Amino acid sequence: MGDLLLARHGETEWSRDGRHTGRTDLPLTPRGEDQARSLAPLLTNLTFALVLTSPLLRARRTAELAGLTAAEPEPALREWDYGAYEGITTAEIRRTRPDWNLWTDGVPPGREFPGESPAEVGERADRVLSRVAGALTKGNVMLVAHGHLLRVLTARRLGLPPSTGRLFRLETGTLSRLSLEHNTPVIAEWNTRP
Repeated sequence: MGDLLLARHGETEWSRDGRHTGRTDLPLTPRGEDQARSLAPLLTNLTFALVLTSPLLRARRTAELAGLTAAEPEPALREWDYGAYEGITTAEIRRTRPDWNLWTDGVPPGREFPGESPAEVGERADRVLSRVAGALTKGNVMLVAHGHLLRVLTARRLGLPPSTGRLFRLETGTLSRLSLEHNTPVIAEWNTRP
């Protein structure tokens, strides 16, 4: 059985500024490109049965710069749809909703984007996990995607509710690894950088 490796895309202007970046398709900053390139040495001696990436530019470019040229786009790996909160920071949201919490409250619909609840993001994560299950029996699987989505996916892989993704802070341009211990999913590495 292989390991499930997770790479969060490199820095964008909005991730740097703490803005919720769901469907807005932003490029990497120069620092983000450097972060993506820095993942390549961590992957040098690994082989993958399957490599999937979010269809959004920031994830696809991260995969490319990390040397993952055979990555297939997977629509279910796109980031959380933040609805009316797209492009807004948590501090700005809490000016009108002081007790707001993404992980329990979700987001209201916006004009452009409908928004998603934690459960809906969890359903997408479950679809990805179902898709990669067969490949994991053949070797390692790599997913290149986004912070909140990968945190929810980690929670689901560990058998936890989507809202427990709040416990797994995930930095830009990092590699994490989910493995098995006595046939139970575990976190083997988190937020690894060279």
